[in-house]
Amino acid sequence: MSENYQIKVKELAEEDRPREKLIKYGPGLLKDSELLAIILNTGFKGLPVLELTQIIFKLYGTKGLAKEKSVADLMANTGLPQVKACQIIACMELGRRIFWEDKSRIPTIRTPEEVYKYLEEMKKLTKEQFRGLYLNTRNKLIHDEVISLGSLNLSVVHPREVFRPAIEYGAAAIILAHNHPSGEPEPSAEDIKVTKQILEVGKIMEIEVLDHLIIGNDSFVSLKEKGII
Repeated sequence: MSENYQIKVKELAEEDRPREKLIKYGPGLLKDSELLAIILNTGFKGLPVLELTQIIFKLYGTKGLAKEKSVADLMANTGLPQVKACQIIACMELGRRIFWEDKSRIPTIRTPEEVYKYLEEMKKLTKEQFRGLYLNTRNKLIHDEVISLGSLNLSVVHPREVFRPAIEYGAAAIILAHNHPSGEPEPSAEDIKVTKQILEVGKIMEIEVLDHLIIGNDSFVSLKEKGII
């Protein structure tokens, strides 16, 4: 099997290099992977920096990466060294602080369609991602967390990891979501089992679990609409 060609930044035409594009055109024309490549500057373990950043976004998605706060988790999920993981976490934290200062940009989520619109990029992820959206009493999103990456099972998704951010941020309700990389959004028996366990914990803690969306290629399934929640 032939290997894919790996184009290094220094081998690109000058006008196609991320830093030169930023200087010449401003940040608006650069892809997310190009912006992150400027932050990281170099690749890792034989991967050119642009290929490395593309892989990171395929694992996390843009919004998912922006919500990652743990250096250790980022290292474990991507194989990045500590220095590069710290660069990404610091960069995302700075952007998150600036973003959340603009209250007009905080989304209100009231329907499954609005959840899907907010999380639509998850349909492109190559790995299963489990997300928690934490809302206040007015259905404003006050926190978005990547709870786990990998197969959805009871050993990976523990209720304490779901409800810890709810307590930390004073959330009134939670919406769960995860993607199926296969593209088929129908819930599995394990999906339903995990959801029901989390629902029971939510009742005890008096934090309502409003819905659990499963996202496929171009569609989604709401467990609330299916009567499971």
